[in-house]
Amino acid sequence: MQAQAEALKEAARLEDLSVWVMEKTKTTKEGSRSYSYWMASWREDDRVRNVHIGSCAKLDEETALLKARKMKAEALGLSAYS
Repeated sequence: MQAQAEALKEAARLEDLSVWVMEKTKTTKEGSRSYSYWMASWREDDRVRNVHIGSCAKLDEETALLKARKMKAEALGLSAYS
C-alpha cells in the first residue's frame, strides 16, 4: 500500500508542469523570420525551471509533453520515467 501511494505521488509530481510555445523573431539582412519552439516549466524546490523542448515544426504537443515529463523525471531523480 505504501509503495502504491509513493508511485501515485511521483506520477502526480510529473503531471505538475506547463508546456507552452515560445516565439522568437530574428532580423537578418534578408528580413525578419519567426521561429516557434516548445518550452516547459516546473518547480524545483522554490525555483521555477524553464527548459527548451524542441521545434514546433518537428514535435507536436503530445510528443513535447512526453519529452517534458521525461526531462522533469530525470531532473528530479524520479524513477517513473527513467
